[in-house]
Amino acid sequence: MTGNGCEFEAWFRLLETPRLGPAQARQLLTAFGSPEAVLRAPPSSLRGFVSPALAQAIAGPAPDGFSERLLRCRAWLGGSSQRRHLTLGDTDYPPMLLQTADPPLLLFAEGAVHRLAARCIAVVGARHPTAQGEDNARAFAAALSRHGLVVVSGLARGIDAAAHEGAMLGPAGTVAVLGAGPDEPYPTQNAALAARIVAHGGVLLSEYAPGTPPLKENFPRRNRIIAGLSLGTLVVEAAVRSGSLITARLATEAGREVFAIPGSIHSPQSKGCHALIKQGAKLVEVAADIIEELQLADAPMANAGLAGESPAGPDGDADDVAVGPVLRAMGHDPVTLDALQARAGWPTADLAAALLELELQGKVARMPGGLYQRRAAA
Repeated sequence: MTGNGCEFEAWFRLLETPRLGPAQARQLLTAFGSPEAVLRAPPSSLRGFVSPALAQAIAGPAPDGFSERLLRCRAWLGGSSQRRHLTLGDTDYPPMLLQTADPPLLLFAEGAVHRLAARCIAVVGARHPTAQGEDNARAFAAALSRHGLVVVSGLARGIDAAAHEGAMLGPAGTVAVLGAGPDEPYPTQNAALAARIVAHGGVLLSEYAPGTPPLKENFPRRNRIIAGLSLGTLVVEAAVRSGSLITARLATEAGREVFAIPGSIHSPQSKGCHALIKQGAKLVEVAADIIEELQLADAPMANAGLAGESPAGPDGDADDVAVGPVLRAMGHDPVTLDALQARAGWPTADLAAALLELELQGKVARMPGGLYQRRAAA
């Protein structure tokens, strides 16, 4: 835990003051110099910056339950040497986040905090992706990590989880930004993934104090941190109305790059990416597209043939005779058994047996609605 106990308590008191937002808190800190000075100031001095009611709340006694929440926070911070709090005045506060319009007053971190100062790329997308989208997220994240970019995402199921897993295949690692307290990894089925991220040298990060539940309104605010930490944001799959598009918009507002992977014109999970591309996001097909756009080509890839890089020749066409007749007939869009049978001309029993074998080999995924889709690596 950085700083002394009294200083941390003052920061935490500002964080816990009802109706005091980060922007107003930053105004007060600029005017008075420190959180202790803000809390010592009389209401009359504070009224030049906030409403009379808020000035009274700041100068008055701590809100109900403050002592219990402070104790819980200190207990969490003291529970591991890998846990830190970072204030706006801390030298370890993420520099890219500090440059945004609304940096959090206080951050809670567990893991290798130095990752927060490294070059980062956000990888986000649908919670219910297609099999190919999940494969793409994992492959791109692995390639970007091998290029030295820390992959930032939100620990959600689907694309976020795949991005974290892929990033851990490379040396740069990953940062998971939470929409709840740092002791409340959400969703709960990703708690083991959260522990692996820390063990792998990554970071769990939250602006919410220990004990804060995963409230719905927390997640849009969480997205500004994902975008703010990063040089750019890659959207892998997203519906037209998606939290991932909020992250992309926040990245644009912060002056950061936005990238999108195109998909099938028939897939609802591709509509958001296509909308972003129409609005000016860079269409990407391989990780090198992102490296080039970010002007990071001076740091070469650690290995040739990286995941997320095209396995094909210069024309990008890897769909040759080696993939077999069923995969060639399937293409890359989701397809029904009837449509596939019409293309391949195989008897139903033979085709079903071939699909089962391809599914067991990890080359085909069975999707809701009786659809089949070729996986990205096939």
